[in-house]
Formats: sequence, structure tokens, C-alpha cells
Amino acid sequence: MSDKTANIGVVGLAVMGSNLARNLASREGNTVAVYNRSHDKTEHLVSTHPEAGFISTSTYEEFAASLSQPRTAIIMVKAGRGTDAVIEELVKVFEPGDIIVDGGNALFTDTIRREKAVRETGINFVGMGVSGGEEGALLGPSIMPGGSDESWVTLGPILKSIAAIAEGEPCVTHIGHDGAGHFVKMVHNGIEYADMQLIAEAYDLIRRGTNKSPAEIADVFAEWNGGELESYLIEITAEVLRQVDADTNKPLVDIILDQAGAKGTGAWTVQTALDLGVPVSGIAEATFARSLSSHAEQRAVSRDLPGPAQALTVDDADSFIEDVRLALFASKIVAYSQGFDEIRAGASAYGWNIDLGAVSKIWRGGCIIRAQFLNRIADAYRDAVELPVLLTAPYFVEALGRAQDAWRRIVSISAAAGLPAPAFSSSLAYYDGLRAERLPAALIQGQRDFFGAHTYKRIDKEGTFHTLWSGDRTEIEAEDTH
Repeated sequence: MSDKTANIGVVGLAVMGSNLARNLASREGNTVAVYNRSHDKTEHLVSTHPEAGFISTSTYEEFAASLSQPRTAIIMVKAGRGTDAVIEELVKVFEPGDIIVDGGNALFTDTIRREKAVRETGINFVGMGVSGGEEGALLGPSIMPGGSDESWVTLGPILKSIAAIAEGEPCVTHIGHDGAGHFVKMVHNGIEYADMQLIAEAYDLIRRGTNKSPAEIADVFAEWNGGELESYLIEITAEVLRQVDADTNKPLVDIILDQAGAKGTGAWTVQTALDLGVPVSGIAEATFARSLSSHAEQRAVSRDLPGPAQALTVDDADSFIEDVRLALFASKIVAYSQGFDEIRAGASAYGWNIDLGAVSKIWRGGCIIRAQFLNRIADAYRDAVELPVLLTAPYFVEALGRAQDAWRRIVSISAAAGLPAPAFSSSLAYYDGLRAERLPAALIQGQRDFFGAHTYKRIDKEGTFHTLWSGDRTEIEAEDTH
């Protein structure tokens, strides 16, 4: 082991860990110690990148000895038992005041559990969301750390040195205590699911409605990326649609099996939203759409189910494409609004003080869902910190008003043609649910009271009531059992 001292260490040197270690080492003032369970991987990284000046270590004891105090280590291993095993080893060789950072995609409740257990040793534990994939880890990700205020004093300057820069600001902020960082990263990924599904639905509608080739649709997305839809996902969509398969000379998108994978963060977002009572219908439908795509056996036996007699026909391709663009923009706004609703609800439930405007700013660069209109979200929360619904901010009211007619046309056309557009349609239904003066939930509450005496409230007087459905059907005051 070198006799140099490192100010930061990385444990776990698969692609993400290696790239993050290289990013750290490339920034002035950082010296990076590296450790991997398989020492061959450590040696490969060190020998391949001598310019990084890594300190190679082969045991946890060596790793700890190589770090200046307070020792700071970022774990980049697969979430789950592997993370717990590494934490257990680091706790043995670290001391009170040192910092252990989990940079993987951990479930936030696991982070809360780990932080509580590690805190009892006097060591700081930080759950840190990292977005941007392999390229982001190397060149500058969006970073969402939780943990204690004490740990942020040491971590803050280091993380600011490696984060992406958007409009002169590093894409990192102290999200909140214990599991707050991983919670926000989870919701980020849920929004990502919705965004990707919406883009896929837009592509599918344009292709089926206009018969344009993937390369021609790539040009459409490239044009969109120059306007209010500007985002990383729109940009890479054009790149994917232009790609030609070397073996068949066909568009690659036509060769890829139409079964979407998932790592679980979308499902976590939906499950957590259900627990919190927050409707995230666009994110949920996007998650379910991936699940449906992967059930090949069910899809195979269902292909002969009856559908509409008439296929999608479009008279004016340019007008249709513009309608799709507006429907995409409106639905995308809903996805972000639902995500920020969930963050607000999570912060309230778990006692976190999360600055929603700051979150939108750190998503402007480095991360997968970076988009032009994140600045508008930051503006909305700056102007109204307690904004209850993002959709009601002036910018989004104008945008949705401008888009809604096209949005409704696209959802109607999709349904009439038998084309699945679950994220488009559920987003519109959510929007209309919010703006409805009265919802049919009154009937549902009456049904619940009928079969389960779950009670109801009235619009004309205070209190909670129950109808004696099995008796004389008179109404009595009752204890609230909503």
C-alpha cells in the first residue's frame, strides 16, 4: 500500500464505482483510495489509470489506514445484502465521526434502518442517490445525499467537486437526514419511468399514424429537442431511432425485443406512493406497461382478442405530430408534478425538510430526467414554497391550457384505434380529476358505508354519519372510520 493519504475512498469497483473513483481522482484536491473484494479488479483499475494516482488497498484495514480523518468511504456495490456486508466490515475499522456513504440504489427504508444502526457506533451513515448512469458517474452526475448535517460538512465540498454543473451551479444539495437522499432518488427514477413510457407512446403513435420510418421520427424528436421539450431523454431517443443494426441493416428499434426491463425503483415509487396516499397514476401506468410488455406468454395468447375494425388513419401528418408533441408535454408535466407531490408527502411523513426547488435545480444536469422545464419548476417553488399542486403554478397553467385540446384528441384517437397509450390517458384522467368540481367518490363512500359501515361526511353540515342500511335507513351520527 502507498504511504500517501486519501481524503476519500471508494469500495466496489464495477463500472459505476470505477467511474466514480476516476471522477473523484480527476478533481483538484482529491486523493482516492480504492478497494474491491476481488483485488484483481483493484489492480486492473490502478494499472489502467495511473494518471488517477489511486491508493490501492487489499484489505479493509489497509483501506481505513489510507484515509485521513474523518475517514470517508463511498460504497458502490449492489443494493441488498452486499451493502450490509460492506457496512459491517467498515464499521469494524472506522471510528466515531467517520463517514460511510452508500451510493447504490438502496430502498430508502433500508437506508433509515442502516443509518440508525450505524449512528449507534458514532459513525455517520449517508444514503446517497447518484443519477446519470456510467457516463454521469465519470463526467458529473446529479447527486442526492441524505445523512447528518455533520457528514455534509465533510462531504459537501467533495461532492460539489464531482457533480454535474448546470447554469454555473453544482447538481448536488443536502437533501435531508437519514433516508431522504435515497427517497428522492427513488422518485427521480419513478419520474424517469413515466417520461420514457410517454416518449415511447409518442413514437408509437407517430409511426402508426404517419408511417414515417424510425430515422424520420428521429428527426422529429431532434426538432422537439430544440424547444420546450428539450431534455436528455428526447435527445437520446433521436439517437436510438437513427441507429441501424449492422447484421440486418434494419432500424435497431425494430430488432430489439419489445420487452422492457426494470430494476425495481419504479415499483418502489408506486408502492411508497400507495402507502402515503399520493396518486402517481402516470408513474404507475408506466411501471405496469413495462410489466405487461414482459409477459410474453400472456401477450401471445391474447393477440386474437377483438379490437376496432378501423386502424389509425391520419389526414394531416404535421398537425397530428404537433398534437402528439403537446400531449407529450402535458403528460410529462403531470409526471413531474406527481413525483414532487410524493416527495412532499414523504418529507412530511418521515420528518425531512426537503427543499423542492433545490431538488429541481440539481436535476437540471447529470441525471437521466434532466430537462429544460426544471427551471420552471424551481421558479414555481421559489415563488410559492408551499405550492400544493405544481400544475397550478402560472407557467404550467398556461402550458396545460395550450396543450389540453391536443392532449384530448390524442387520447381519443388512441382509444378509438385500439392503440395502448396508458401513460397519456392516465395523466389526462388525473388532470381532469384534479380540476373536477365533484367526483363520483361520493357514491363509493356510500357503497362503503352500506357494506362495511365505514361512515361518510356531508357537504351541508359538520360531523360523521352512517345510514342504518339494514334497518330503517335513518341516518345517525357515528365515529369516523374512513
